[in-house]
Amino acid sequence: MQFIDLAEVEVLAGKGGDGIVAFRREKYVPAGGPAGGNGGKGGSVIFVAVNRLQTLLDFKYASSFKAENGKRGGPNNCTGADGRDRIVEVPCGTVIYDANTDEPIGDLVEDGQTLCVAKGGKGGLGNKHFLSNNNRAPEYALPGLPGEVKQLRLELKLIAQVGIIGLPNAGKSTLIGALSSARPKIADYPFTTLVPNLGVVRKPTGDGTVFADIPGLIAGAHAGVGLGHDFLRHIERTRLLLHLVDLTSSDALADYQTIQQELEAYGHDLPNRPQIIALNKCDAVDDETANAIATQLSELSANPFFIISAVARIGLEPMLQAVWDKLDSSPSAVEQLS
Repeated sequence: MQFIDLAEVEVLAGKGGDGIVAFRREKYVPAGGPAGGNGGKGGSVIFVAVNRLQTLLDFKYASSFKAENGKRGGPNNCTGADGRDRIVEVPCGTVIYDANTDEPIGDLVEDGQTLCVAKGGKGGLGNKHFLSNNNRAPEYALPGLPGEVKQLRLELKLIAQVGIIGLPNAGKSTLIGALSSARPKIADYPFTTLVPNLGVVRKPTGDGTVFADIPGLIAGAHAGVGLGHDFLRHIERTRLLLHLVDLTSSDALADYQTIQQELEAYGHDLPNRPQIIALNKCDAVDDETANAIATQLSELSANPFFIISAVARIGLEPMLQAVWDKLDSSPSAVEQLS
């Protein structure tokens, strides 16, 4: 499945139905009076968040969504039928912006949450509405009002509780594959991961926790360098960051600082997000080297750190226990948005 997390769409709400001019024509009723009905209101365009969608791929092939127009009024004071609303399903985590002003319109984070993005026009008034003592036979009615038309930009921000971050080839995909049933592409060259990978990791209680493997960040990612600029948004909602540092790197401490600087530059409260540091690939270095890097890192950060090997599955249980403890003490994604 192709991963699409940005899309632009046009939404057109329905026009209200026209009111009509009509008069009662009944036997033995010589002065029946006006009887033109009002028009029905136009349908609205409504977005609804659903769990089963994971990308905005559908909007690559359909970029215009129109609701039904209201029906015109009828004689004998009959009101026209309302236009049907257009329901558009989007993935949970979709943020809707006005494409022309960049103003946020709404944020759909929970399954079933709805948002009216374009309101249908009101129906026009029939001539009966204008009956008065001074005008016993009004011969005019009002047309229906047009519905709203908007150009929208959709941005998908994955709702994962744990975001796995680190430089390319730090072992993020290997780790998520070791912890969950996800099977991301893994290779020994940078930027193997071109889209975020999601995996569900089970707690000891059996509850599932969503981990997201975020494509590799590099220096300057916040400004559009590499792939990170496109995917930094996906860790905005995470409750916890799991920062992987490659022990086999020529300068592991510099790698750690590079990612921290990118989080700081990107903002969105990411520097203050709880973190756990995992020193990965301990199976490829001797204990002395791993411990030396751990000691130096402890002087730079107060965050807890663990020496692990994702491929050899060393040290994963203590690290996961620390993850569960942190999650139990941090607010949920929905709470962070409120």
